[in-house]
Amino acid sequence: MIENSPLIETAVLVGLITKDQDESQAKEYLEELEFLADTAGAVVKKHFLQRLDIPNHATFVGTGKLEEIGEYIKANEIGAVIFDDDLSPTQLRNIEKALECKVLDRTFLILDIFARRAQTAHAKTQVELAQYQYMLPRLTRLWTHLERQRGGIGMRGPGESQIETDRRIILDKIALLKEQMIKIDKQKSTQRKNRGRMVRVALVGYTNVGKSTMMNLLCKSEVFAENKLFATLDTTVRKMVVGNLPFLLADTVGFIRKLPHGLVESFKSTLDEVRESDILMHIVDISHQGFEEQIEVVNRTLKEINAGDKPTIYVFNKIDAFTYVEKHQDDLTARTKQNVSLEEWESSWMAKNNTPSLFVSAKTKENIDGLKKTLYEEVKKIHITRFPYNDFLYDENWTVKIEE
Repeated sequence: MIENSPLIETAVLVGLITKDQDESQAKEYLEELEFLADTAGAVVKKHFLQRLDIPNHATFVGTGKLEEIGEYIKANEIGAVIFDDDLSPTQLRNIEKALECKVLDRTFLILDIFARRAQTAHAKTQVELAQYQYMLPRLTRLWTHLERQRGGIGMRGPGESQIETDRRIILDKIALLKEQMIKIDKQKSTQRKNRGRMVRVALVGYTNVGKSTMMNLLCKSEVFAENKLFATLDTTVRKMVVGNLPFLLADTVGFIRKLPHGLVESFKSTLDEVRESDILMHIVDISHQGFEEQIEVVNRTLKEINAGDKPTIYVFNKIDAFTYVEKHQDDLTARTKQNVSLEEWESSWMAKNNTPSLFVSAKTKENIDGLKKTLYEEVKKIHITRFPYNDFLYDENWTVKIEE
């Protein structure tokens, strides 16, 4: 895998307020970007926002704002500037020239986190492929020897530029990694086939909503769980038995807004666990102010990988951290999400859209028995179609049994 640079000590974040992204959204997105930066090891010192209809094609932000950022980073010895959107190679080059410091965009930051989190050879290969695909059009900023020319026997004209040599090396590396990924995909596919016809349930959701914690609770396993983004990269599959009914439960990589396309492509074999599952258990962080948008992001990503039409159980997690601000009867201002109680959310359309919806806490184990019962009923619907003569399995007075 590509070597990572040393940990960034200090950074500033830059975002835009546009016609498609109002100020409150822009601030929320920068807060998420700060969480990403924290996960990558950076200490964020300041947020910069600018109102523009569209990003400046040369420098992303306007020249005045760029000067303001430059003055701040010099005065405070900031090590890096992180932008909340993808930057073009031209924008990267121009911004680095103006600020004379490390410049990262959202995709580069996510790739760096994935590189740090990758533990197995499988995950490392997937991340390395995505890294090279990202770097290919950005060679002009990643190498210092690009202007040198290489002549010699067999070279026409003035010779082959170093950037062309580097491009060929990276293309060869990408081709090699793709061959390795094909082998990995075949191995993973064989593993899934070897699991037989057991019903498969996949945990999906936005990153850091508590999927791994839920997996550990339901299966009494030891999947790595941490209050960081993308704590889980490798899919973990465990056999679970509720009553006498066995099925497979898989923990998958979390989704995020603007998930790099290269990661979606390179993590194909991991996402196949979602594609080939029978039931999705969509974990939602009900305590997060933007949880509705997170639901939309996950559902949109599921459609992109052709997994959006599967039976889904919505599990609204972290009810122990849910906050409610009661609106005073004399307060004539518009009602916000903070003024909606948990009971109102439970009785809203989310709980009555013909899809099982449960409100639980994996931390305090509140309503986990209700979740297990719902899992049992939903798995049973599919199980009886595959094993119609196994009626003896089903027991109305079931007890919970877990198998490692």
